[in-house]
Amino acid sequence: MLNKTDIEKYFIAEKQESLVFLVIGIAAITLALIFYFIAKTHVFRGAAIPLLVLGLVQSVAGYAVYIKSDDQRINQVYAYDMNPDQLKTVELTRMRKVQTNFLIYRGIEVGLILVGFILFILFRNPEGKNFWMGLGITLTLMAAELFIADFIAAKRASKYTEQLEEFNKLKA
Repeated sequence: MLNKTDIEKYFIAEKQESLVFLVIGIAAITLALIFYFIAKTHVFRGAAIPLLVLGLVQSVAGYAVYIKSDDQRINQVYAYDMNPDQLKTVELTRMRKVQTNFLIYRGIEVGLILVGFILFILFRNPEGKNFWMGLGITLTLMAAELFIADFIAAKRASKYTEQLEEFNKLKA
């Protein structure tokens, strides 16, 4: 059954992973800038695009989750004792939406992995097509990294959602 420690653990893990997400995103942006402005080869310029775009997405998402996690943790721990209906009406609804979003994200990530892999396969040998090869391999790697991170987060969210559902059945 859900207890305050479970709520604390969920949000602390969410905050820790979001910090890792943010750091990886910043590293990807930095690498993109180095690839584009310093390396200047077609392969590196192609690689810079997914590094920059997905690095920005990752940084923004990581930062947003990071700054919200503590407030959410405090609010839900407080609600556990003082307003258990909030866990049923607000938090459970939010977590169900989070899980739906993870399905959408993973679908997009699988699509990006496939597009990147196809680009890499199609343009790995043709002369003068190194830009597309660099873009493809980097898109595949970045999308795979995002997929793995979202898979881990979705698994944690699923467990927390199940605990909320069980808690709400007992409180009904």
